Amino acid sequence: MAAVVIITPVWDRHSDAPSPPANGTGIDLRGHVADFARGTVAKARFRPPDRVERETVATGVGLYLDGRTEEAGRRLAEADFGVRVLRDTEGGRRYAEIADRAKEETRGWGRVYIALDGPARFSVQVPHPVADAYTDTLGVGVLRGAPGGVLVVAGAHRRAGEGNAADTAHRTDTVFHAVCAELVARRLPGIQVHGFADTTSPAHDAVVSTGAGEDARPQAAVLARTLADDGFRVCRAWSSRCPLAGRTNKQGRLASDAGVPFIHVEFSRTVRETPDRAHRAITAMSAALTDPT
Repeated sequence: MAAVVIITPVWDRHSDAPSPPANGTGIDLRGHVADFARGTVAKARFRPPDRVERETVATGVGLYLDGRTEEAGRRLAEADFGVRVLRDTEGGRRYAEIADRAKEETRGWGRVYIALDGPARFSVQVPHPVADAYTDTLGVGVLRGAPGGVLVVAGAHRRAGEGNAADTAHRTDTVFHAVCAELVARRLPGIQVHGFADTTSPAHDAVVSTGAGEDARPQAAVLARTLADDGFRVCRAWSSRCPLAGRTNKQGRLASDAGVPFIHVEFSRTVRETPDRAHRAITAMSAALTDPT
């Protein structure tokens, strides 16, 4: 599923932490999510969920975040989703994976990963894990790099559906959006990760924006400054005319309407596919979430 002079109170609010089983299946989370993106998302068809289906999954995620894990499992099962606990072999931290257990390649509704090291504090969102190659890897990096993360990953290519039906960043009738709405209702800030071709904005390595709102300006400023201090060429959408500023992003608009911080960040293809630069981008996003100075 998954990135500050003054931290606003809304950034610190969180729900109670779930109480999962003590053990989990050992797995390399980065490789696991990458396999999902390249092996499942890339070839998945997309069936638009109806209102009951998307709300059922979102409610199940919310119940899990509340620590009502058995009730969450029952609710998710109504939509043929399930939960399992994974133990990341890098670092040993545990995550709950909420995923389609029956029709993943025919529905394309995506997955959610919840860090089980404490209360939920933020979401990292990956709406285009294949079209924006390697953004899933960046999302996992942020999930690993900051405590209390919830990673939301789309389940189909943005062009898999009819028209833009599977373009989760620009639709409100998807499981992806319903889950993000559940997280906004809990006032969890979000950072949404995108990618652009090097030729789209050759003067920049990254575009940092607060989307349709301004609530995340302090956090976005930390992200932009950290990237720039590390040698990235950054376009700051609040002070410059930037391409790909995400003003029409549906999750960003939802967060803005609710007064919840939301960061929209775009990285060039070179940044995303170069391990060292990708690692530095992850470090900067994590700093914006965890070290607000």
